[in-house]
Amino acid sequence: MTYNLKWAIGWLTDFSDRVIQNNQLLSDLDQAIGDGDHGINMARGLTELKKTLAEKEPTNVKEAFKTAGMTILSKVGGASGPLYGSAFLAMSKATEAGTLTQAKLIEALEAGLDGIEHRGKSHAGEKTMIDVWEPVIHALRQDELTGDVIEASLQKTKDLKATKGRAAYLGDRSIGHLDPGAYSSALLFQALLAQEELK
Repeated sequence: MTYNLKWAIGWLTDFSDRVIQNNQLLSDLDQAIGDGDHGINMARGLTELKKTLAEKEPTNVKEAFKTAGMTILSKVGGASGPLYGSAFLAMSKATEAGTLTQAKLIEALEAGLDGIEHRGKSHAGEKTMIDVWEPVIHALRQDELTGDVIEASLQKTKDLKATKGRAAYLGDRSIGHLDPGAYSSALLFQALLAQEELK
């Protein structure tokens, strides 16, 4: 199976739509353990991304990821802008050709995860978006990614104690809340799955 430009734009657009539709929920989740602006910030940046993709359509997958990274980096405020921006820029650097194979897509996502870890100085188990990215990539490697896997990864963040980001200040009080960055990452991978089903 190959992943082309049409697929990349479809994925990024669907992700943007899901975040925009869920922006209040994302901000509510962030209100509980963070600044309360994750949904607003992400929706603002991804609205801009949709506009940019429509106005200056990229010519290949690499360029689509780069456009996503640069737009998110410059338009999304808070911690999520640099983290998602770094992820997509790293994915762009790891993407060579106009189309991706399944193996190359996984490599690109692994590069994106490395970008998040490097920028956030964080790892799995710290109640961040990484706690969705890592198990999702693992499931993709096994060719076992499903909506249930994404949902289970997200729900696991509820039981984790935050040790990174604004939520870390709450200590044990962060337990029992879903991580908003993990939630928006779940939307990213739900959009990825939806594109799979369209293929």
